[in-house]
Amino acid sequence: MKIIQLLTEETIILNLDATSKQQVLEELTGQLEQAGKLVDRQAFLQDILARESQSTTGIGEGIAIPHAKSLAVKTPAIAFGRSEHGLDYESLDGQPAHLFFMIAATEGANDDHLEALSRLATFLMDEKFRSRILAANSKQEVLQSITDKETEGEGSEEAIEEKVEVESSSKKILAVTACPTGIAHTYMAAEKLNERAKELGITLKVETNGSSGVKNRLTDAEIKEAEAIIVAADTKVDMARFDGKPVIQTAVGKAIYETDNLLNRAVNKDAPVYKHDKLKDEASSSESKGGFYKHLMNGVSNMLPFVVGGGILIAISFFWGINASNPDSPEYNEFAAMLNTIGGGNAFFLMVPVLAGFIAMSIAERPGFAPGMVGGLIAITVTGVEGASGGSGFLGGLIAGFLAGYVTLLVKKVFSRLPNSLEGLNPVLFFPVFSIAITGIIMMLVNPELTKVYTGISSFLESLGGTNLVLVGLLLGGMMAIDMGGPVNKAAYTFGIAMLDAQNFNFIATVMAAGMVPPLGVAISTTLFKNKFTKPEREAGKTAYVLGASFITEGVIPFAAADPARVIPASVAGAAVTGALVMLFDIGLRAPHGGIFVIGLVDGGATNILMYAIAILVGSFITAIILGLLKKKIAVAA
Repeated sequence: MKIIQLLTEETIILNLDATSKQQVLEELTGQLEQAGKLVDRQAFLQDILARESQSTTGIGEGIAIPHAKSLAVKTPAIAFGRSEHGLDYESLDGQPAHLFFMIAATEGANDDHLEALSRLATFLMDEKFRSRILAANSKQEVLQSITDKETEGEGSEEAIEEKVEVESSSKKILAVTACPTGIAHTYMAAEKLNERAKELGITLKVETNGSSGVKNRLTDAEIKEAEAIIVAADTKVDMARFDGKPVIQTAVGKAIYETDNLLNRAVNKDAPVYKHDKLKDEASSSESKGGFYKHLMNGVSNMLPFVVGGGILIAISFFWGINASNPDSPEYNEFAAMLNTIGGGNAFFLMVPVLAGFIAMSIAERPGFAPGMVGGLIAITVTGVEGASGGSGFLGGLIAGFLAGYVTLLVKKVFSRLPNSLEGLNPVLFFPVFSIAITGIIMMLVNPELTKVYTGISSFLESLGGTNLVLVGLLLGGMMAIDMGGPVNKAAYTFGIAMLDAQNFNFIATVMAAGMVPPLGVAISTTLFKNKFTKPEREAGKTAYVLGASFITEGVIPFAAADPARVIPASVAGAAVTGALVMLFDIGLRAPHGGIFVIGLVDGGATNILMYAIAILVGSFITAIILGLLKKKIAVAA
């Protein structure tokens, strides 16, 4: 993809009015909005400011490249602004900035877009190119300068990869560059390091850790031969491979602005020898993953394919009758029985062990997986309670996963002092044997008691009726909307899955219906109250219809980010009403996901399907009307 497909006349401001950093960001963001590149201007600006808070994007030499990957971006684009007199952008060299390239990437930007964006970043390392941009008298001249530069075929990411230059020095230096977004600084640092290494006669290879993945990866042989390694990164990179080598660790911006100093230090081995602490690294990795919630979500996300696939196959089998899989029933159908066996006997059976296995793996990495799976299997097979065929179910799986993960960390710590000659036995012998044994023994002892608790909770919920059940639906519905796919939403959904596993189908019906309401309600509001939404918001509303119907609550996030004080209360009100109605109507659903596409699988036939649809529509219109009343008319309809 050509850069001028992303940077167009509509996104160029030749003479900025801004006199401060904040004003530059606001002016360029406004230009992107005018060009129709953003779903939500304010949300994108917040993402840009969040990136600036990590480290300045004013790289020196009069250049600033504010950038962000954001859900608020409709189409990947570049905005360019120029300030003749320059302004203070908190640049690394302390000098005023004159050229501003704002990069707007979608959250799921493809490789073509990312490569074009990173190519622009490397072009800006060329002083002649910068001078030509500064001297341009029109937007067309700016675009022509970029076209000419691209035609030269220099400075692309591929060129960066191939610049393992010059054998005139026996000093072999390696480098790694990485920034949090992986769009601009990663490649600019690589370009500057390569350019100066060539001029100084230093053999250099640079690995880039960018948005499109690791490129020009350093090999074990190259690391072994290297005199020193420069790691210029503002985000985590794989450091274990550099154990025992002189390593200079610095910010990615320093590789752009203090290039000569870094290369000279590397050549002279002016760097501490890196010692990799495996246990410390694992602990920090576990911390960085976000603790309990992150480990839980790792288990839930990997479990979902089993839940969704198995649950829907079970639900489809009931088309032939509720007892169609029972050979002794007049309704028996061989194909229905096959679907039920695949879904319930296999996919659903694996649900809890997979949950536990991936929770443990999130905590203790790969060695945690096996004990987690075994602990999860014990949770659903060793009951100790008469009539409780499913053991402690979802609850036991959660406990088994966290137990296995931390037991494995303990085992790894105990065996970390083994002689080097025996270290190779850890992952294939000591870790699995001791982790599985300890996790298994504990689960065998505690699971009967967990089963009693689990069956007690299930029995209590099943005994609820009338007002109590409606209040539960009200609460679950509100939870599904309060943070649009965040921890509270996921907690409610996880509870619904747990109850599905316990054969209580009302709860999953409630959370799915309530989760559809926020995006559907906002979408309806953009249709009914057009004069209160901008044109980009109305366009985003069309997408929200599809996301809401598909049970993707996150579809409302761009609206909530821009106007949380109005969108969140409206969403919670509508979702809570829907949750209460589903419980009031006593509607069950055996499918754990799918939104409107699985509405035909609602228990009870056409009447309940209609009531389920009514519950969703009522909540959606409540959200739409409340939001429409809360929002003010926009000054000029876009």
